[in-house]
Amino acid sequence: MKNVNKDALVHAIVDKTELTKKDVEAMLEAMIDEVTRELSAGNKVTLTGFGTFKVSNRAAREGINPQTKAKIMIPAMTVPKFTAGKTLKEAVK
Repeated sequence: MKNVNKDALVHAIVDKTELTKKDVEAMLEAMIDEVTRELSAGNKVTLTGFGTFKVSNRAAREGINPQTKAKIMIPAMTVPKFTAGKTLKEAVK
């Protein structure tokens, strides 16, 4: 299994379209920025067939430091989550 980074993704899109590398990079950056902005505002972003990006609240909890075995409090936080859509799930099967 190989890891596909943003640069490899840009090259794959350039190969499948007639767009320039610069245009694809700008489009990908704009998409990432917009998804990030919407999630920061507490909104949900749905790409039909691909999946849904949303934010989830994680409650404060007690954890253990693996090095010292001391108990620590992990604060409450808001985290991004991704749920795969039906088309993506079927393609990965």
